[in-house]
Amino acid sequence: MPQMDRHKNRTVYIEFIADESFSNLPYKERFTIIFITSGSMNLQMNDYPIKIVAPSILCLSMEDTIQVFEKQNVSSQSFCFHPDFFNTAHFSESQGYLSTSLRIETGLSLFKKDNIHNGVYTVTEKSYSKLYEWFFVIGTEVYAQSDSLWVCRIKKYLIQILGLLEELNHHSEQSPVNLVLEYIHTNYSDKISLEDLTRCAHLNRVSLNKKVQDLCGCTAMEYISSYRLKVAENLLTHTGMSLNEIARAAGFEYDTYFIKQFTAKRGMTPTEFRNSSREFGNYQ
Repeated sequence: MPQMDRHKNRTVYIEFIADESFSNLPYKERFTIIFITSGSMNLQMNDYPIKIVAPSILCLSMEDTIQVFEKQNVSSQSFCFHPDFFNTAHFSESQGYLSTSLRIETGLSLFKKDNIHNGVYTVTEKSYSKLYEWFFVIGTEVYAQSDSLWVCRIKKYLIQILGLLEELNHHSEQSPVNLVLEYIHTNYSDKISLEDLTRCAHLNRVSLNKKVQDLCGCTAMEYISSYRLKVAENLLTHTGMSLNEIARAAGFEYDTYFIKQFTAKRGMTPTEFRNSSREFGNYQ
């Protein structure tokens, strides 16, 4: 059921289910992310048979049809949200909850089904703990509403979950470089050294940088910086987080260093980017 934001007296169309039964899926007018943490199941989705083995994530849109035939020791949790939750929203004390034409694009492809993609995404060993942590925080925030920024934090973690799944889907082949990219996409918010990446890939520095350069057009450490700035851009545009909060979430140790790096790479300050991206969205 929708959540009533007790801090801002608004309805937020999201719901977290700590023990998903699969009996009511898909939820009406909702996107749903289901994190299957243990067990296996056989189901039919959109007339196609599918077997899901944990750990996996199932992404459902409101157009999907699903019928479960068999479940074996399945444990799962789900987060569902109205499509409008993908829109950036501003809260005005005088006018209330205002949506703009801005729309989060990260992860939208995960909900589209075709002959190649069925909405089921395998969770790797390295990404499991991070996804589990993010789902836990989302569930906690939905129930606790700890302060006036609880919805903002949920949107932040939603962007991070979808971004990680999207990157894992793009780099599913377990080559040394893709193992490194997976490590970066999972741990970018923490301190990462070149030694961490060489151990992950079982390559020396020269070989690792050459392979990353061939695939991505930059060195491994340059890729980390670029990916952190990409995360920061999403958070600047689609959340009301402070610059210090965004810097820490994106993996920059200090907000001053984040501002310096962002300005040097993007040609404008983070605040200028936030204002311009939202202004651009309003005129679309």
